[in-house]
Amino acid sequence: MTSPDLNLLISLDVLLAEGSVARAAQRLRLSPSAMSRTLARLRATTGDPLLVRAGRALVATPRALELRERLSQVVQEAEALLRPELAPDISQLVGSFSLRSSEGFVENFGAALIARVASEAPGVRLCFVQKTRKENDALRDGSVDLETGVVGVNMGPELRVQALFRDRYVGVVRSGHVLCEGEITAPRYAQGKHICVSRRGLASGPVDQALGAIGLQRDIATIVGGFSSALALARSSDLIASLPERHSGTLRAGMHSFPLPLSLPELTVSLIWHPRLQADPAHRWLRALVMDVCKNSD
Repeated sequence: MTSPDLNLLISLDVLLAEGSVARAAQRLRLSPSAMSRTLARLRATTGDPLLVRAGRALVATPRALELRERLSQVVQEAEALLRPELAPDISQLVGSFSLRSSEGFVENFGAALIARVASEAPGVRLCFVQKTRKENDALRDGSVDLETGVVGVNMGPELRVQALFRDRYVGVVRSGHVLCEGEITAPRYAQGKHICVSRRGLASGPVDQALGAIGLQRDIATIVGGFSSALALARSSDLIASLPERHSGTLRAGMHSFPLPLSLPELTVSLIWHPRLQADPAHRWLRALVMDVCKNSD
């Protein structure tokens, strides 16, 4: 069975409202002959004349009168479905959003985000999910709404990305460490004992590549999986931690930090989401909120 042309509903609604082929044609911006052909198609589809001539006017048949009672509502509902969604009243929004991020993001930006959400949408709850691996499967399957991180080569091309801020590596040692005094050169930095931060347990990273480029190598005493562990060890020993500056800001309180004496590219930390949420008004609000908080926490 051939599906009916749903565009005919709009034409029938106008024909029944106007009671005239000529006026219906003018309203729909069609020629009278095109409107007459549309009426013929409607008659064939419904199996009813719908509009019949009575003198110089057209009058609706009983079937047309029956349809008219329901047709206007159906057309209005269809038009509403296709109309762009109105921006919601964020203050009345109720629900939860999940944000997946690397260690350090919550510690540095979480409090400000929670405060802004509580101020603008008290019915919304933020759920922070720790990023333990680089894959973006959670965005694709919908288990998280947003993600932050450095865009990698393995990220799917369909995902949407917006830069949040730039970050750089700094060295961090305990107060009173020998590196708290004097000029920190690349050889002096490399001579110390180091903590390597790697979720995958790797003993090499961007810092080691930069050292290798100038013929140096650092002595890695231990490998840990996160910033907090690295800083806890550095705080209570002579080990050196090398971490992204902004991601470790609050975690480094009371410690001595210094720019690395190496040529290292800055990191671009981005906001990442799935395109199915691109036009969602509530999701747009949340993205703008995260970007504004990060921008104003420099």
